[in-house]
Amino acid sequence: MKVVLQRSKAAQVTVDGVTVGRIDAGLVLLVGIAEGDTEQDARYVAEKVAGLRIFEDESGKMNLSVLDTGGQILSVSQFTLYGDVRKGKRPNFMAAARLETAEPLYERFNELLRDQGLKVETGKFGAMMDVSLVNDGPVTLIVESKPGA
Repeated sequence: MKVVLQRSKAAQVTVDGVTVGRIDAGLVLLVGIAEGDTEQDARYVAEKVAGLRIFEDESGKMNLSVLDTGGQILSVSQFTLYGDVRKGKRPNFMAAARLETAEPLYERFNELLRDQGLKVETGKFGAMMDVSLVNDGPVTLIVESKPGA
């Protein structure tokens, strides 16, 4: 499992011009599920994301998590994170999990974040989405359950 995490001041996702998810300050997560990922991967990444100390404290140091700040999460499924571009000009998506595996695991991941007390908004799995955000920092990190995968 791979998540590209961006700290944001505000974000939203629309499908066919309709807003389906919107947050104020918090994190935007682009979530990729790989073939072979399990609930253990989802749990590891959810706990890591919720606990990352990437928000500034009163001294201006990155010392607070999204939980500490009361921030929100906008989680967007993103199978293209597993696009392999090493050969040719067209990405190969063979490492991405199939729909019937990826969607329930993506939903479980969001549930695990909610279980930690976070407000989680989402896009629409499998849809063409427009995601907009006001990037804060910018701070962008990659969290992987199997680093280097």
